[in-house]
Formats: sequence, structure tokens, C-alpha cells
Amino acid sequence: MSIEIRGPLELPARREGIELATSDGLTLVGELALPEHAAPAATLVTLHPLPTAGGFMDSHILRKAAARLPALADLAVLRFNTRGTTSPRGTSDGSFDGGGAERFDVAAAMDFVRARALPRPWLLGWSFGTELALKYGREHDIEGIILLSPPLHRATEAEVAAWAERTDLQVIVLVPELDDYLRPPEAEARFAMIPHATLIAVEGGKHLWVGESQTRRVLTEVVAAVNPSALPLPTQWPAD
Repeated sequence: MSIEIRGPLELPARREGIELATSDGLTLVGELALPEHAAPAATLVTLHPLPTAGGFMDSHILRKAAARLPALADLAVLRFNTRGTTSPRGTSDGSFDGGGAERFDVAAAMDFVRARALPRPWLLGWSFGTELALKYGREHDIEGIILLSPPLHRATEAEVAAWAERTDLQVIVLVPELDDYLRPPEAEARFAMIPHATLIAVEGGKHLWVGESQTRRVLTEVVAAVNPSALPLPTQWPAD
């Protein structure tokens, strides 16, 4: 007997509430989810949507990644609240800085990854989180970035273009067909300055990736980039 994997279902994993220390003296709250019985094949460092518009570490795609992917794809998933952001896990110190001082938040997450020897880190950004990945990801030892619904409001043209020089880093861009800020035709033009970027237009997708079909599509594309041997992702889980 099995149950369908959908909605808020949380699959087995080793879950740990964590704190990140920034170089400018703040403490950020978060969670690390690891495969229950195996070493992780890779690590997702997640960067959440805009906190002033309700984004936080529990924004649904990131929460579902942490709930499912340790079990389904042997991935470690690190989520945290950027400065001044609140979730049920708690409130991170500091205040929102529009993507400026959040540079230290990204660095703190990567310091944690190194300290825990978590393997093959990728930055997974959603909306505002994509801006942080584009602005600061090149500073860190990562395999690549995965951008969900990038608005390209804060990352400058020069910051985007600089990724063309890092052909060793993968750039995966998921653009919803019906996005509120950046749709596939414009995204193709804006990301053309990164010749090795892979742009995936998602038919019927919207900025918030609402609905189980959109969740599954996003998580499938994430796993296709990071640990493709885990595909296809199961849609059923054995019932207790």
C-alpha cells in the first residue's frame, strides 16, 4: 500500500534546526535536511523569495524540496531565513537590506556547507533568491546555480554577464510562461550573455509555481541538474 506524494507530505529524513553566523555579527535561523540512511549525493543551498512580499525559508517550493528530495534523490537541502526574515523556525537577526548585506547571508550558508563537508553544493534561488545567486554565487565553491522565476530586478547586467566567464559553473534558468516579471522571450534575451546557460521555459507556469504539477516539474528539473540518476522521481511512497 502506498500514498501519493503531494502537498505538504514530509518524507523521512534527518532534520536539524541550525544557526548560521554571518561575518557582520548576525545569527540566521535555518534547517538542514539530509537523507535518512545515506550520504547525500549533492547539496541544495536554497535562497528564498522576497521577504517583504512574504518570502521565507518555508516558501512552498523550498519547503517541498526539503520535504521530498532527501528521500527521493539523496540530496541535502539547506534552508534559512535571510536577515530580518521570520518563519516558524524563528527570526533571523538584522533587517532586510534589499540584496546588499544579504551577501553576508549567502556567505554564512556556504561557510556552514564547508564546515559540515556537505558535497557538491548548488545554489537554488527563487525570485529574490535568484538575485542573490546571480550577484554573489560566483564568489563561492559551487557546482552551479538554479534560478526559479528570476525577475532580474536587482542583479545588474554586468553581474549577469560575469557568469559567461565561469564556464565551469552551470547556470539553469526556469522561466514560467506566465511569469509576472520575466517571461521566456525576454529571459532568452537577458540571459543570452551567458552562452552556456540552459533556459527552460515552463508551459503554463506562473511566478509562484502553484499546484502539484508545477511543483513536480520544478523538483524534476532541479534533480535533473543535480543528481539525474535519481530520475524519474516517484509519485508514490510506501505507507507505514
